[in-house]
Amino acid sequence: MTPRCSPITTSDPSQPRSREASQPRARAARQLRNSIGTARAVLAQPKLGEGSLRRADLAMLGKARRGPGAGRVDWRRAAAGGGIMAAQALSLLREVSRLEAPLEELRALQSVLQSVPLSELREQAAELRLGPLFSLINENHREQTTLCVSILERLLQALEPVHVARNLSVDLQRGLTHPNDSVKILTLSQVRRIVENSDAVTEILNNAELLKQIVYCIGGENLSVAKAAIKSLSRISLTQAGLEALFESNLLDDLKSVMETNDIVRYRVYELIVEISSVSPESLNYCTTSGLVTQLLRELTGEDVLVRATCIEMVTSLAYTYHGRQYLAQEGVIDQISNIIVGADSDPFSSFYLPGFVKFFGNLAIMDSPQQICERYPVFVEKVFEMTESQDPTMIGIAVDTIGILGSNVEGKQVLQKTGTRFECLLMRIGYQAKNASTDLKIRCLDAISSLFYLPPEQQTDDLLRMTESWFSSLSRDPLELFRGISNQPFLELHCAALRVFTAIANQPWAQKLMFNSPGFVEYVMDRSVEHDKASKDAKYELVKALANSKTIAEIFGNPNYLRLRTYLSEGPYYVKPVSTTAVEGAE
Repeated sequence: MTPRCSPITTSDPSQPRSREASQPRARAARQLRNSIGTARAVLAQPKLGEGSLRRADLAMLGKARRGPGAGRVDWRRAAAGGGIMAAQALSLLREVSRLEAPLEELRALQSVLQSVPLSELREQAAELRLGPLFSLINENHREQTTLCVSILERLLQALEPVHVARNLSVDLQRGLTHPNDSVKILTLSQVRRIVENSDAVTEILNNAELLKQIVYCIGGENLSVAKAAIKSLSRISLTQAGLEALFESNLLDDLKSVMETNDIVRYRVYELIVEISSVSPESLNYCTTSGLVTQLLRELTGEDVLVRATCIEMVTSLAYTYHGRQYLAQEGVIDQISNIIVGADSDPFSSFYLPGFVKFFGNLAIMDSPQQICERYPVFVEKVFEMTESQDPTMIGIAVDTIGILGSNVEGKQVLQKTGTRFECLLMRIGYQAKNASTDLKIRCLDAISSLFYLPPEQQTDDLLRMTESWFSSLSRDPLELFRGISNQPFLELHCAALRVFTAIANQPWAQKLMFNSPGFVEYVMDRSVEHDKASKDAKYELVKALANSKTIAEIFGNPNYLRLRTYLSEGPYYVKPVSTTAVEGAE
């Protein structure tokens, strides 16, 4: 059960003044706010001497501080000791601590702090008394809370994480239970600073109550708060002491209690567990011993199709690590996923989880060995080919993405080549979709084609070059013209995706011959006027670079065109040819 929220209160030895007594100070604060523009203008003026300001300027800055009962600042001393604006900020901070409702002072302090460099605030860190600001954060005064959060965000940056952890731990703890999400986010940002500091993180590990409140933030409604809490706990777990604090104490019970809030929160906890498990085999061992990984895998292979769809994303993240894949194989999880794919044909709801399961195997293949995965789990390859023939654009998109992943290395290309004419038919369907599908699916098809056809120079054997040339001819009757037509469409993402296809094949001799023999193609590559935005200019430049750096380009394109490519390359992607004009004397 989530602890009840309570507003932050911090004791203050000084007695608050009445609202009537604070009115003269409020007027003075308003005057001070009006003088801030003057202060900025003064500081922006050229220096008259080292560390000096004009007497008139100092007098102008001092006027705003004169009034009934207003504390005066020695501006000469302030200018010499760290800056006028920093002195103003400290003066206002002291006034805030003496007033009951210091809205005017808070507004002025917020404005002043925008002009104070962090370096100056750090010099004054010993003078920063933040307790009164924390005490003013109250759920019943929205503007006051907003101002205090904004001010604290700035001032806390001037304090070392160790200082924050040791001296403001009570305020941090109360901040995590505050009903205002902005206060929680402010507090968690400081927690993250602390956990990222090797000297300060110990302070949090020794504060069980603060850790508990961080865990309960995962169960909040605000996603930003939950994400910040997950990041902090994930960071804490990077050390042995952090793992012990999370999994060998009552904190584990708190984590399991938070999971019971609802399905969304349960998946957030799974996300945290997967992040921790991915760090090292030791971290995974802590998580499996807790029982939470086992619970995740049980939900993955359960009967709820929507739960399957959610859990497979997290299990895929775990499979990105070698120790994670080893664990999944040892527990038989990969075999279970394969069996679920086998039975998907008889499941009317398989469309909910099948895309995620196929993507899982695609990533598994490219991270391990495409040949071994495809041979051991042939149902995976079979399902991908079936999905390309689907009428559902979602299924086609997943299949195309998976083919692109699988064919991104030479071993994967060879696995696909072994399927023979079936893969040639698949390429024809991809070419058709690249021309006729929705814009999103067109881009996915083009990116898959780029992945399939790219061959690094050191891997360009005669057999592989013949294979890619054969594949290219399977895409359509005139593939080069197809992609050139797509690149001329007035859609930036399509244009760049088509250029990426040209770049992928640009270092292969057969493709260079096609380009050279295609009417107007060389001129199209050299023409800078076609590209009007940065993304297009960058994509065109990558194409030119791939051509110019090829060992066979001079022979195929000819030396004049090769020199033009080298010139384009040396001029850079954003070169604009200067236009010369002639001035005629007496002309209007």
